[in-house]
Amino acid sequence: MNMLKSYCGSSWFLRGPNSPVLPFNSRNTYCKVQPTAARLDVRLQSNSSVAVKHRKSIDDVRSLRFITAVKTPYLPSGKLDLESYDNLVNIQIANGVEGILVAGSTGEGQLMTWDEQIMLIAHTVNCFGDKVKVIGNAGSNCTKEAINATEQGFAVGMDAALHINPYYGKTSNAGLVAHYNSLLPVGPIIIYNVPSRSGQDIPPSVIEILAQNPNFVGVKECVGNERVKMYTDKGIVVWCFDILSHLARWDCGAVGVQSVASNLVPGLIRELMFGGKNPTLNSKLMTLFDWLFIEPSPIALNTALAQLGVIKPVFRLPYVPLTLEQRVGFVNLVKEMGRQHFVGEKDVQVLEDDDFIIVGRY
Repeated sequence: MNMLKSYCGSSWFLRGPNSPVLPFNSRNTYCKVQPTAARLDVRLQSNSSVAVKHRKSIDDVRSLRFITAVKTPYLPSGKLDLESYDNLVNIQIANGVEGILVAGSTGEGQLMTWDEQIMLIAHTVNCFGDKVKVIGNAGSNCTKEAINATEQGFAVGMDAALHINPYYGKTSNAGLVAHYNSLLPVGPIIIYNVPSRSGQDIPPSVIEILAQNPNFVGVKECVGNERVKMYTDKGIVVWCFDILSHLARWDCGAVGVQSVASNLVPGLIRELMFGGKNPTLNSKLMTLFDWLFIEPSPIALNTALAQLGVIKPVFRLPYVPLTLEQRVGFVNLVKEMGRQHFVGEKDVQVLEDDDFIIVGRY
């Protein structure tokens, strides 16, 4: 793989609790992924040094209250737009994010080759690993592929791996335990339970077995806050998604959120996670949370970021933009909530159908 080159800025700062979203002051400084980090066949360090690194990484990751599942933007050709990606991540850092989830379902890892996915993890580590924790999606319904991706992700420096349970060709509960027990020796793992995507709930009986492994970091739980409370009462670290996050954080003991909405309003999500119980803010955000899932995610997010002028209006199939009526609804939502809370510096606009580029071969 050739050396990868993109633009990364060098200055970053945190926002105040009630200030508008802070833009990143981009300076054209090059960020280079070293060839040794970008190669996919790079080998892990010695077992002893890796164990020490992983132990520290697990403790650090378990404390993260605010993680953004970052969007992956594209060029009109359908290739990854690393310059826009860097800008998105820099905006997140400027507004206080603690962790970046790379190439998850929001970041469309499911539409990437493994080469693209590991490259993007390596790029994120190289450019931003000194400012945020990097969590790489390495999940697959094929255990062999999941192991390989996890090894490669840790070889290029990610702090933890996110793993969904095997989907489509589902397995038994015993198979789930065996699948994850094949992954946990590789390094720190966050288990992702989202039955709406995988078609299968990971039951507490499985999680409680896996939680005994020292490389088990925690679980991103999407079933509901009753289960969140059950886990946290047993000392299991839990993150939630946006809709559950406020009550999960302040009433049920969740450590924080792995957020989609923070791609759009990072300052408000940070306040929701750090500012104490705030039902008024949660209610204000709930309209946005609901809008983001008006169609399967990340369709609405992709459309929104394009209308805010932060990414190019390019979609990889099978995703297509929201309808014109839904796009108008987003513009009205931004005006109601206040443009200052949203990322980007351009006026929000309603894009026409012809403004979007839909790519089938990428």
